Amino acid sequence: MISNLGRYEIISELGQGAMGVVYKALDPLIDRVVAIKTINLGLALDEKEEYEGRFYQEAKAAGRLSHPNIVTIFDVGKSGDVAYIAMEFLQGKELRDILNDGETLPVEQILNIVYQVSSGIAYAHDNGIVHRDVKPSNIMVSSEGHVKITDFGIARMESATVRTQTGMVLGSPKYMSPEQVVGKLIDQRSDIFSLGVVLYEMLTGKAPFVGDNVNAIMYQTLNSIPPPPGSVNHAVPDMLNFIVAKALAKGLDDRYQSAKDLAKDLNACRDNMLRATALSTAPKAILSVADATAIVPRLDEKDQSEIASLGLSSAFDSFGATLRLAALTASSEEVDLLSKTFKMVRPKLDDINLAANNAAVAEVEPVKSVSAFAADSPKIDEIEKPKLSPEKKGMILITVAVLVSIVLIVAILR
Repeated sequence: MISNLGRYEIISELGQGAMGVVYKALDPLIDRVVAIKTINLGLALDEKEEYEGRFYQEAKAAGRLSHPNIVTIFDVGKSGDVAYIAMEFLQGKELRDILNDGETLPVEQILNIVYQVSSGIAYAHDNGIVHRDVKPSNIMVSSEGHVKITDFGIARMESATVRTQTGMVLGSPKYMSPEQVVGKLIDQRSDIFSLGVVLYEMLTGKAPFVGDNVNAIMYQTLNSIPPPPGSVNHAVPDMLNFIVAKALAKGLDDRYQSAKDLAKDLNACRDNMLRATALSTAPKAILSVADATAIVPRLDEKDQSEIASLGLSSAFDSFGATLRLAALTASSEEVDLLSKTFKMVRPKLDDINLAANNAAVAEVEPVKSVSAFAADSPKIDEIEKPKLSPEKKGMILITVAVLVSIVLIVAILR
């Protein structure tokens, strides 16, 4: 093993790449540990020019990108017949190694990983760079779940001087898009297809297009439609089946047109799953403040109109109700957090109790005052007096006389 590359002191070998060796090294100028990716240029002249050009293209492509989900390039150089790139040293595992362990990750974790990759890819596309080799071995995942995309070695830049010859295929066969397979000119939608293949493999444990050789895999990519991942992994929701199907569409116009759109749908799917989980556990325990903020989304005009159609008052404020409930049941820190999240003033307990008492009183209809009662009542002269027949008048007089007699008798006997 070599001891130095330029000013960098080699610490250990990290692995073998397609073009050379990857080392762990120390930059003594700033005492920083870096990863050194090399390429051996001891090749035939035509091969040397092609590989060296593509190698520096990776440095230019990744070096102009600054994104949390893309590996950072620090330096590029050449030592003898070895060209090298010094880049950020990543603590973690390749997604390829994680998949090789054979254990399917939880769907929420898969969505988180692929969302980060799609965000990084979207940023690269916005800067005119198509990766062209999106695959698990080019995705690093840290122990905390942070994701970095690596290896822009065959990326196409708008100003690239290294061009792919017509019909020349670059990339990994299992993750190629249909347009890559047939050697057509590609754009950002090719990366989306490749990421869709990665997503499918993460959800099911197997690639969507398989075969005994490269030609068989390419045939499957062009002609086969894989079964929905939900048919293999029953934890996959229907929404995610649709996302995968759209990412793997054969036709360019049927596919996601941007990685941003893919990222938005992945994020929406993850949020829906979190809400469903929170709601399924809500009857068993009081929701925390974090759960409350997750399952009580802001309402847009459409939502408000739908609620109005259900007969609910438009003045009802679910955020205020949630905040008041938290003030009565949660800790002071949680109430402060919820107050900041909703951008509402923290309610006082005295105000909550007063409002509750007022609401209780309001439920009982107040007794009208004498004046109000009189105002609502008809005047005596406006009341129509009942007309009695002579017979009825006689019966009434007899009844009154009998009652008076009874009263007098009872008084005498005492």
